[in-house]
Amino acid sequence: MKLLRYGPKGQEKPGIVDAEGVVRDLSGLVYDIAGDVLTDQGLAGIAEADLSSLPAVEVDRYGPCVGGVGKFVCIGLNYSDHAEESGLEVPPEPVIFAKATSAICGPNDTVEIPRGSKATDWEVELGVVIGKEAKYIDEADALDHVAGYCVINDISERDFQNKRAGQWTKGKSADTFGPIGPWLVTRDEVSDPQNLPMYLEVNGERRQDGSTNTMVFGVAHIVSYLSQFMSLQPGDIISTGTPPGVGMGIKPEPVYLKAGDKMELGIEGLGVQRQDVVQC
Repeated sequence: MKLLRYGPKGQEKPGIVDAEGVVRDLSGLVYDIAGDVLTDQGLAGIAEADLSSLPAVEVDRYGPCVGGVGKFVCIGLNYSDHAEESGLEVPPEPVIFAKATSAICGPNDTVEIPRGSKATDWEVELGVVIGKEAKYIDEADALDHVAGYCVINDISERDFQNKRAGQWTKGKSADTFGPIGPWLVTRDEVSDPQNLPMYLEVNGERRQDGSTNTMVFGVAHIVSYLSQFMSLQPGDIISTGTPPGVGMGIKPEPVYLKAGDKMELGIEGLGVQRQDVVQC
């Protein structure tokens, strides 16, 4: 299933894409694409519905594909070639950092360059949405705890991230730095999360062109690993790292986003995002 949320910011309604590509309103079935709706039981209730009986809707705005996100956890340096372009070694175990949930926005919402920024960068990433509580789970069981997958643009302010004291979170958490969607694609439609081509373009120029098959740590390992340090709840999101081609790695000089730029990014089977960039 391709689940989504649509409508004005803060007033999003749940929806689903039917077999003909028509968006159907799910408001009569579920309160949101969030929480217990993302459990196996909740998703089964949607799967059993007669979609043709649900209202068809025209979507003016896609909201974030998951509502009420409790945790937004990110994995850094999870592609060896991205670590190389960043001038850093591949870590011996996953690098974990947090992204503020207030950074979450719709997949096509305007991205704001924060005040004082000189190094706002792009990162196409596979998002993993948790659908079942995960705590001290084995890697072999990890994917059973996943509701589905989505596209994420892990936008980053590199100077805030790397040149200011403290942790990466301050360079990752500005408002609009977390576009997610357009869809949450349920795990039954993603046969292998480690074989998904992905790309990102800036002003029509291909900057990132990669695949999840070059991850250092795969989805199952990441979910299991995180569950050793924190419980994961339905609706939590994990952003799993980015392939090479970020602005910070461009030679001879880095290239960063500026007002007026346009981004397009996508992952095979999970949809496409398009964002205009403005100065905050």
